[in-house]
Amino acid sequence: MTIELFIPCFIDQLYPATAFNTVKVLEKAGCKVNYNPEQTCCGQPAFNAGFWDDAKAVGSKFLNDFHDDSVIVSPSASCTGMVRNYYNDLFTNTSSHNKCRAIQSNIYELSDFLVNILGVDYFGAELEGRAVYHDSCAGLRECKIKDEPRQLLSKVLGLELVELKDNETCCGFGGTFAVKFDGIATAMAQQKVDNALAADAEYIISTDASCLLHLQSYIDKNDLPIKTIHLADVLAHGWGNV
Repeated sequence: MTIELFIPCFIDQLYPATAFNTVKVLEKAGCKVNYNPEQTCCGQPAFNAGFWDDAKAVGSKFLNDFHDDSVIVSPSASCTGMVRNYYNDLFTNTSSHNKCRAIQSNIYELSDFLVNILGVDYFGAELEGRAVYHDSCAGLRECKIKDEPRQLLSKVLGLELVELKDNETCCGFGGTFAVKFDGIATAMAQQKVDNALAADAEYIISTDASCLLHLQSYIDKNDLPIKTIHLADVLAHGWGNV
């Protein structure tokens, strides 16, 4: 299958290795990956901040950067959820209406695509350690993803996956929420990390780099013995031993 890859600006700027690992995983699953280097952002930051005109301008570019007859895959439930759910507010009954609807029906978060479209859940990945999976708000509520990442992680050799207490609770990032309400956001991150430590986890894994950045910043500030890691990075780990 030929797919188009959407790498959110957040990953492009801060976690480029996750983008390259996404390509590796998709290619190992048998996909031909096309990447348009002109792509930028889905418009979510502006949308969430209330600047809908700016979000529409950025979203219009997104729609033009991708083809309405192609499958689009992204290593971000947050950005996938933005396109699937909130582009309705920006493009319904506009000249972009039909193309928007086509793209909305063809965009997938990585784990959703691998498990539910390709039917592939084993990549020969190895990662020694004990981990918890963090259900991001966007993954759980906007993309309806819960079992898919866990199915993929269950096939990672050496990885012991345990359930995280209150795993459906927000980590506190929420984009500009973490800036406007720093105290609340930090307390929410603390609760998430404390629950992971109570489970004796060495890793917190998620589909959203934004959540992981927020949690990792709390971990680093407090010098805690745990790490965050994106699902794509786990699935591409340890191939040299296969």
